[in-house]
Formats: sequence, structure tokens, C-alpha cells
Amino acid sequence: MTATILTQTYNFQAYMIYLPIVITLTVLVSQFLFKNSKTFMIDIFHQKEDIAMATNSLFKIGFYLLNIGFALCIIEFFQIESVERLVVALSQKIGGFSIYLGVMMLLNLLLFLKGRKHATNKEKLVENEDVTI
Repeated sequence: MTATILTQTYNFQAYMIYLPIVITLTVLVSQFLFKNSKTFMIDIFHQKEDIAMATNSLFKIGFYLLNIGFALCIIEFFQIESVERLVVALSQKIGGFSIYLGVMMLLNLLLFLKGRKHATNKEKLVENEDVTI
């Protein structure tokens, strides 16, 4: 018979710390981003608030799904046997996720700016056509 040595790991604690933090980060960033993007959306959709808010809500849901999905994909922790390793592993996972979340927020902001620029250019084109007629 072979004896198995049971060692205590901190994996469960890592999951219980990691999940609430990444979900909270995602919700806070999402609320901040989409609260402040309403102005862009209304401008992009030429003051049609109902379409702007519906589109903004769809962007928000997509943001949640993409980011929480990514957080769940990278959740795996390997044999954390000390508190020191727990802190290091959590720092790496949460830090990496925070960087990813920041990049996603900037990409969303770039999408809003690009949409606003397109809407402004379209508005100028319509104004120029009205002047020439």
C-alpha cells in the first residue's frame, strides 16, 4: 500500500476571493463607462434617445458577457500551498484581468468616438448638400 499525503491547499479560498473581485470590477467599470457613454450615443443617433439608450444597453450586456466570460476562462489556480503563493496568484490573476478590463474599456471608448466622428461627418455631408441645393 502506498501512503498518500494530504496537503492543505488554498485553491478554494483563491476562487472565493477572485470571483467577487472580478465581478465587482466588471460591474463598476461597466456602470461608469455606460453611464458616461449616454451622451455619445445620443449624439451618434442624432438626438433619438430611445434608440441611443437601447443600443447602449446592448453594449452594456455585451461588455458584461465578454468580461465575465473571460474572467471565468482564466480562473484556474494551480496547487496553492501557502498564503504567500495565494497572494501572488491572486495578484497575477486580478492584475491581469484589470489590465484586460482597462483595454476593453478603451476599446469601447474608441468605438463610441468613432461612431460620433462618423455621425458628425454624416451631419456635415447633409448640411453641405442642403447648402448646394
